[in-house]
Amino acid sequence: MDRTKIFQAVDHTLLAQTATWEEIRQICDDALACHTASVCIPPSYVKRAAEYLAGRMAVCTVIGFPNGYQTTAVKCFETKDALDNGADEIDMVINIGDLKDKNYAAIEDEIRKLKEICGEKILKVIIETCLLTDEEKIQMCQIVTASGADFIKTSTGFSKAGATFDDIALFAAHVGPGVRMKAAGGIRSFADAEKFMELGASRLGTSRIVKLAKAEQNS
Repeated sequence: MDRTKIFQAVDHTLLAQTATWEEIRQICDDALACHTASVCIPPSYVKRAAEYLAGRMAVCTVIGFPNGYQTTAVKCFETKDALDNGADEIDMVINIGDLKDKNYAAIEDEIRKLKEICGEKILKVIIETCLLTDEEKIQMCQIVTASGADFIKTSTGFSKAGATFDDIALFAAHVGPGVRMKAAGGIRSFADAEKFMELGASRLGTSRIVKLAKAEQNS
């Protein structure tokens, strides 16, 4: 697969608690150089990054991150704040406890509310696959489809494991028309990235791909 196509699917990500503005600015520069889909950064840096990028690159941020157990009202406020600060894309974490309790209506209602706030801007729904059964993953494919969200996303990268090929294959078999898929966490090589895309993922949440490309250029 052409690496240009892979870069165009990458949400170049830095969500570490220790991230500094200088590091955020650097990943913005690297994303621009590689023509990635977006930079995915902490909410506290969205305004500065949006001003720095000045429309040259989409800014993605995370909501209810990483555990998802904030109230819906808090997630709505976070989303509005992020968009007001210049975010172009929102990656939200579901309330996993609600899923375990089979409180499906509450999950769908929350996603719908955030999508209403996002409007035409992209909303991705993180379900943290490593904590779920296959039955729960399939249920979330149905909920995300019904909610009107744009993407279902595997992982935060902050739990026990990240994306797997099996998870993306499962999503592909169960999401409805128009729902795209994002694999995130544990994408360690261009071969991994290519395989996820062959399985149907149209976004990849990773910092490794751009780092690998830079290392090759510097070697």
